[in-house]
Parts: sequence; structure tokens; C-alpha cells
Amino acid sequence: MPSFESVSFSGVNGTTLSGTLDVPDGGARAWAVFCHGFTLGKNSAAASRISKALAGHGIGVLRYDAAGLGSSTGRWEDGSFSTKVADVLSACGFMADTGRPVSLLVGHSLGGAAVLAAASRVPGLDAVATIAAPFRPSHVVHLFESELDRIHEEGSAAVDLGGGELEIRRHLIEDLRGHDLTDSIKELHLPLLVMHSPTDNTVGIDNASEIFRTARHPRNFISLEGSDHLMVDRAQTARAAAIIAAWAGTYLDLGRES
Repeated sequence: MPSFESVSFSGVNGTTLSGTLDVPDGGARAWAVFCHGFTLGKNSAAASRISKALAGHGIGVLRYDAAGLGSSTGRWEDGSFSTKVADVLSACGFMADTGRPVSLLVGHSLGGAAVLAAASRVPGLDAVATIAAPFRPSHVVHLFESELDRIHEEGSAAVDLGGGELEIRRHLIEDLRGHDLTDSIKELHLPLLVMHSPTDNTVGIDNASEIFRTARHPRNFISLEGSDHLMVDRAQTARAAAIIAAWAGTYLDLGRES
């Protein structure tokens, strides 16, 4: 049965990020990093359940909280899409430094956009998988569209994003709008698995279509029928993990323990 280990590592801007390693029974045959969605954290349904399920398939996974979430230090409102991408790289660096080189990146929602942006800078990476990812990072701005005028005028505003109020700052919006993933996806040169629900009402499935059309082969698309954006259904997270593990087996060296 998979086990877990609590870890911490340095993020950007002097933060310390809190992580969980989901470790397969008998040792990992490959290692992955999972990047969670906008405000969700490492214990969100998608991050926690998919990481644990991947460990059950022999792939060890590091999932971690962004700064200001969970047990990670720093303030969430100081972050941006750029820091989210940088923290993916920090996580991969930590794994490499501890003898667990990362072969697979998995990202959910905005975390999917972050792994697409970071992938080309991860040495030795073999594959990337996204779940309910936006093609444009700026897509998340619609979550607080009603407060945009106040944010631009006052520099920030407290916004209820479903899990409590968080401060949204003008620099976050500017940073989100300043990123274009087109070149990152075109120049990925790695196997890509795009997973998305056709009934996702938060990030529409047209985003998956744009990612898939932009990417080069080898690329695969899996429709997650019946799933919502947050992947709260256990059967759906188990299915997603099984698909990722089966697909990744083609590209990762899963015959060798590490």
C-alpha cells in the first residue's frame, strides 16, 4: 500500500513550500510532480486522490501547497502565474537534489497551464499531462470579473473564490494576461496528454481543443465524461489516474525501480 512523507523545500521569494510525497509500496518506478489549481492546495480532491492513485500504479508523486496555502509560508496574494511556474521548477529541483528525478509533470486547472509553461526547463522530463487546464492563464480572471474595476482603481480587492476571501492584486491580473502559452506548447517536444470534461463549466472544453491543436505529436486527448472542474468524484479521480498511468507507461521507464 502506498505511503506518504511530508517534505518542505524552498520556493521563490524566500518562501518555504509544504509538500507531500506519495510513495509507491516497494519504491517508485518513476517520479512525478503534481501542480494544483489556482487556490486549491495539495489536499484538494484532484491533487490528493490522483497523486495517491498514481502511487498505487508505481509512480511516486510530489504535491505541494503554493505560498500562503496550507502549511507553506509566504502570502498567497504576493504570488502570480510567474511564481506558480517558478515553484514547479523549484519542486523539480528539490526532487532531483534528493535523488528522485522527475519524469512526469501533471497539472490541474491553472496548474496545468503552469506545467506547460515550465516543462521545457525541467531536465530529463519525459511526459506532461494536463487536467482541465486553460489555454490562456488569463482565463481565470473571469472568476473575479465583477471586481476588476475596483482592483484596477485601488490596486487590490478581497474576492470570495468559493473557499473564503482572498486578496486579488493588480499585478496578478497583469501577470496572467502577460503570458501566452502558444510557443511553450508548440515547442514542448514531449508526449502530452490533455484531459478535460465536456461539461466543465469553469474552464470550457474549447481550452483543451486549443491546447491539443497547438501541440505537436505525440499528443493524446481523453474526454472525462461526467466529471466537474474540481474533480470531486472519487470514481473520476481514480479513472483519471489510471489513464495517466497507462499512458505514461509508454514513455516512462516503469520497468526500473528508483
